[in-house]
Amino acid sequence: MPQASVRRIIETEKENLISLVLDIDKYPTFIPYCINSKVYERYEKGDIIFIIADLTIGKGIFQDTYKSDVRYNKKNDIINVTNIDGPLKYLENKWSFNQKENATEVSFEVDFELKNKFLNILMTKSFQYGLNKIADAFQKRAEDLFSNT
Repeated sequence: MPQASVRRIIETEKENLISLVLDIDKYPTFIPYCINSKVYERYEKGDIIFIIADLTIGKGIFQDTYKSDVRYNKKNDIINVTNIDGPLKYLENKWSFNQKENATEVSFEVDFELKNKFLNILMTKSFQYGLNKIADAFQKRAEDLFSNT
C-alpha cells in the first residue's frame, strides 16, 4: 500500500491554493499524466464543500479513470479525498493549508491501494517520485497564477 507525503511552502495566500486544488476541471492542463477530469457534482452545505469528480490518469494505452469524493472543510482548511470507484481498492488523501505571513505551508498526504496487486507493487517503488512531480506541478501552477499576489 503506497503511502507518501509532501510539504511545500508556497508564496501566496492559502485561499489561492485551496481554490487551485478544488479547481479539478483544470487538472489536465498542468498535472503530469492527468489526461481528463470531470466534475459531476459540486455543492456547499454549512462549512463543507462537496465535490464528486473523475480523474483519468495514464500514459499511452495505460489509462484508468477513478471517481473521488472530495470534501473541503472551511473551518480547518483541510481537503479530504476518498475513492468511490475505479482501479483503486481505496484512496485517502489529505491536503492541509497553514498560512505563514506571506506564504502558505501545504501538506499533501496520500495512502492508497490498487485492486491489481502487481501494479500495486510497481507503484510502491515509484510513488514518492510521482507525488513529488504532482507537488511540483501544483507549486509551479500556483507561482504562475499568483506570483503577483
